[in-house]
Amino acid sequence: MSFVIAVPEFVASAATDLSNIGSGLSAANAAAVAPTTAVVAAAGDEVSAAIASLFSGHAKEFQALGACAAAFHAEFVRALSGAGGAYSLTEAANASPLGTVEQGVLGVINAPTEALLGRPLVGHGTNGTPGTGQAGGPGGILVGTGGNGGSGAPGQAGGKGGNAGLFGNGGRGGAGGAGTTGTSGFAALNTDGGAGGIGGNGGAGGRGGLLFGSGGGGGVGGVGGAGGAGGAGFANPIVGNPNNGSIIFNGTNGGNAGNGGNGGAGGQPGTLSGLFGGHAGANGNGGAGGVGGDGGSINLGGTQLNGINYHAGNAGNGGNGGAGTIGGVGGNGGAGGTAFSLNHAAAAGGGGGGGGAGGDSTGGGHGGTGGNGGAGGDASAGLASGPLGGSGGAGGGPAGTAGGPGGGGGGGAAASAGSPSTTGGAGGAGAGAGGGQGGSGGFADGGVTGLSIAGGGGGGGGGITGGTGGSGGSGGGLSVTATPGGTGGNAGTAGGTGTSSLSGVGGGGGAGGIGGGGGGGAAQAFPGGSATGGQGGKGGS
Repeated sequence: MSFVIAVPEFVASAATDLSNIGSGLSAANAAAVAPTTAVVAAAGDEVSAAIASLFSGHAKEFQALGACAAAFHAEFVRALSGAGGAYSLTEAANASPLGTVEQGVLGVINAPTEALLGRPLVGHGTNGTPGTGQAGGPGGILVGTGGNGGSGAPGQAGGKGGNAGLFGNGGRGGAGGAGTTGTSGFAALNTDGGAGGIGGNGGAGGRGGLLFGSGGGGGVGGVGGAGGAGGAGFANPIVGNPNNGSIIFNGTNGGNAGNGGNGGAGGQPGTLSGLFGGHAGANGNGGAGGVGGDGGSINLGGTQLNGINYHAGNAGNGGNGGAGTIGGVGGNGGAGGTAFSLNHAAAAGGGGGGGGAGGDSTGGGHGGTGGNGGAGGDASAGLASGPLGGSGGAGGGPAGTAGGPGGGGGGGAAASAGSPSTTGGAGGAGAGAGGGQGGSGGFADGGVTGLSIAGGGGGGGGGITGGTGGSGGSGGGLSVTATPGGTGGNAGTAGGTGTSSLSGVGGGGGAGGIGGGGGGGAAQAFPGGSATGGQGGKGGS
């Protein structure tokens, strides 16, 4: 007895191909009608006319045969298409009763245990609802995989995976919810940006079947929440105020970011399933640390200041990565705020935030890489314009299961035009053992009539023994005169010294550790003023 297998999709594809072939032949025949059925005689004699008539007659007969062939081809394509449709309808008709029968049989089998124990005898557990941290339902008492846990609400743990019965695998734990973003700062009330929320831990995996099956994998930890941005500074006119009718509200600091959540524990195998190849589920990976909030900037435009000092806010640090099979990466530090004015004053940019440390591995993987430090803020005050903040150092790589440290933040720039001295904000240190040191802010003193500008120092790169060190950040240069800051050092190398111009003194480069040292900031000062570039941060070790 022979068997024939028909795949409706293949039959439909063949019918389409044949239809395209027929269309191509019909088009070719139509194009040949005019030149072949009305052949012009080569000359005016009777022989030429007879030959032309003979050829035209043959062409007309060919067109008639072609029309018959086209009709047969079209009928064949219709029959083939109909056969494919018939096969599809037959399969659908056969499948529907079987599915109905299957559900009916399972309903009869599972009804007693669901009524008594709230659990089916055969079948998979239900999955938890996403965003709720709901646990996955248990699998059937005899056979069935546990349901997966639902992901967590913001900052909350993911749901636990459902347990299997006698035969089946445990469900996977739900992912932890992401941490909430910190609130924004408000300069008028001198309020800093709020801290970001911690990411929720991943849910634990469900237990494998008692006789056969493996434990479910743990859920991934949630990402840490970003730090809130610092409040933007501004000038508020007040009648009778000695500062020509204005009071200054400086930019406020950005908030630190939240740490990433830890990965959930893998589920255990059943009591006897290990004898038949069952194993524990893998722990979930750690969540990434959040990004630090940027420092609040201050832009006073043409406000008359009369020698007033003003500054931008420092940035928040990045969050640490969570622990897991693979540790979460550390979050990057935020950027320092910028300070700007068109009139004489003393302006200081904010320091960049330090990078978060990478999370440790709980086994079977590697630690996370540390986060990068944030850049320091730029500054400008009247003719004393153009100093740049230092760049942040790079985070260090992991050393086996140990997470890498964060890079240091860059220092803020400073500018003074006929005003008192000011110093840019210091960069934050990278988190973790071996975190890069933050670069210091530039120093500028315009005196009574002088002009001075200084770039911030670059942050040091993070580094620990056994891991790859991060490079140091470059020192802030002077954009107006295209004067560069010191170059950040590669891993294990000291940073370069910032450029000195006129009576300004460039900042020294940071020493190299396992991570590279940050470059020193450039400095320039005219008679009557003094300036020193920020010192580069030391590389972590």
